[in-house]
Amino acid sequence: MEQLAERAWRPHRACEDYLSEFRHCKGFRNNFHHYYTYGTAPSCQQWKEDYHNCREWESHKLTEAKDALQKSERRRLEEQKNFTPVWKLRQAPPGDWHRPLD
Repeated sequence: MEQLAERAWRPHRACEDYLSEFRHCKGFRNNFHHYYTYGTAPSCQQWKEDYHNCREWESHKLTEAKDALQKSERRRLEEQKNFTPVWKLRQAPPGDWHRPLD
């Protein structure tokens, strides 16, 4: 049963999405923007590794590729949690929401 569940596992993204992200990362516009913003060229190696791991999983069902892909996605999600939102989310509307704006 556990083997069946492992075989049924699918990556969070399609393999072509990893390749598309890699190509975007290597593109002139992205390189220019990243260099202008951060002063360094972007590191695109992780997208390439994720693409190859995804292909390995799809073609050979290698557990090492699956584990590496899951670890990479978890790390990417953790990085997103580090950024605080720009706006504070409201729990309720303002008290005077029904009044005219002028």
